[in-house]
Amino acid sequence: MNKESHVAFISQKLKEEFNSLKDEKLHKFINRALDDLKQNPACGVKISKKLWPKSYIQKYQITNLWKYDLPNAWRLIYTIESDEIKIMSIILEWFSHKDYERKFNY
Repeated sequence: MNKESHVAFISQKLKEEFNSLKDEKLHKFINRALDDLKQNPACGVKISKKLWPKSYIQKYQITNLWKYDLPNAWRLIYTIESDEIKIMSIILEWFSHKDYERKFNY
């Protein structure tokens, strides 16, 4: 039996930010990413543990971290959780490449 794959936002606040995005292109890009993640949660790039921002570990107690490259150098950051029945891709945030580099200290 294949597990069901779902996508969720880490918080209601983040979901509301997504729903009220003024940048229509970015909204469309993220929507496409959400569809891709429903099909294959591992379609992004796994981020090496040594690169994880401490804030993610403290705030979300993550055990894995993934990056999905959006067009125009935007990044979508997510983690994956699963149980016997389903796989959940949890969106933590998205940002421009510049903010991504700052957050990950590149």
